[in-house]
Amino acid sequence: MNTPKLIAAYSEFMRHLHETMEETVDSFTDAFETSKEKTRESTDLTNDELERVSGHVKRDIEHAAKNLASHDNDSLSEWLKFDIELIENLTWDAFLSVADKTRIELAKLEHDAHLHHKYESGCITIAGTFVCDDCGKEISFKTTSHIPPCSTCHNHTFVRR
Repeated sequence: MNTPKLIAAYSEFMRHLHETMEETVDSFTDAFETSKEKTRESTDLTNDELERVSGHVKRDIEHAAKNLASHDNDSLSEWLKFDIELIENLTWDAFLSVADKTRIELAKLEHDAHLHHKYESGCITIAGTFVCDDCGKEISFKTTSHIPPCSTCHNHTFVRR
C-alpha cells in the first residue's frame, strides 16, 4: 500500500468534491460520483485504491455533517478535539462547506441516524482525534493521515472523538 499516494488522493478527492458542490446544485451523491470520476482521471489510482479513498472521504464527510453544529471554530475544535490553529495544509472551508451541504441532505434522508462510524487501521482520514475501541488510547492527527493499529493494544478499530 502506498500511503503517501492515498493521502494525496484523499486531498485531491476533497478538492474535486468542494469544486463540484460549489459549481452545481447536484445532490451530495451526484457530486460525490462526479468527484470520484475526476479523481480517477487526475490520479493514477487503481480501482481498489479509488474505492478505498472514496470510502474514507464519504465516511468523514457524513460524520462531520452529522456531528458539526456549524461553521464555527468551537464546534470544529470540539469535533477534532484540538485547536484548529494547529492544523497545517488543510482546506477546512472546503471540507466544512461540503459537510454542511451533506448535513442538509442527511437530515432529509435520515439514513444514517443509527450509524456509529468506526475507523479502522489502514484507513485514510482527515485530521482529528480517535479513541481505540478496546483500550481507550487516543491518537491525534493534524493533517490527513493513515490510521495505524493502536500502539498500546494493537487493536484495529477506533471511534472519532
